[in-house]
Amino acid sequence: MSSETGAETGGTEQPAGTSVKRVVVTGAGGGIGAALARRFAADGAKVVVNDLNAEAARAVADDIGGIAVPGDAAREEDVQHLVDTAWTELGGIDLFCSNAGVLSAGDETTPDGQWQRDFGVNVMSHVYVSRALLPRWLDSGEPKRLLITVSAAGLLTLLGSATYSVTKHAALAYAEWLRATYAHRGLIVQALCPQGVRTDMLTRGNDRGSGAASLLAEGALPPESVADLVAASLDGTGFLILPHPEVEDYYRLRAGDPDRWLGGMNKLQRGFESK
Repeated sequence: MSSETGAETGGTEQPAGTSVKRVVVTGAGGGIGAALARRFAADGAKVVVNDLNAEAARAVADDIGGIAVPGDAAREEDVQHLVDTAWTELGGIDLFCSNAGVLSAGDETTPDGQWQRDFGVNVMSHVYVSRALLPRWLDSGEPKRLLITVSAAGLLTLLGSATYSVTKHAALAYAEWLRATYAHRGLIVQALCPQGVRTDMLTRGNDRGSGAASLLAEGALPPESVADLVAASLDGTGFLILPHPEVEDYYRLRAGDPDRWLGGMNKLQRGFESK
């Protein structure tokens, strides 16, 4: 089970000459996105800050000397505008952090509109980013890097949220497909899969009395620690970036013995229901 949040697993050393000096971060008005924007700016990169909350985007951009381009990551027109503006302002893009995400509590009875909203932000936003970027990036002669914030929920699940679990699995699948399809054409795709991170998303879950959120809060990391790990992971090309190393063990158990893993998850669910 999981939420948004690294040790990198697998991969080889990054090819020479792929330092990131021009960066775009979506969902950067707070949480992991803001921490990424601040870390890259501190490392000397020019950063474009995107968020649905225009005031939050401008506050982070002003703080780091970046450029705010507010917009909805779930609208293709807004994503195309973001990429076009960043390309003009920065002279290109070396790293795009497709980080925007939403979490809704619910089960099979969750209304269709909520499913569609969550799918739009958690999945289609990454599709729109790739549509806008790949014509400019592929076969450019220099490796380009796409970081997709998935969550450990994409590798495992998140009890209490059907929409989050399903859409994060889909986001991981899309990241895998991009990596498998375009790696030989200069695209480096990495999937950031944290568990608990001390963000508003986790805080809201705790405020609602979510058992899963409470469990994740015990080992929650500050967003800055996640950003530091991401920055370190850019020295390589490993696909999975796991801020919580134990997630790799859970993922192996899930793949190797799914019945045992599902039994353990159901035990947790029964524990939540008994409280």
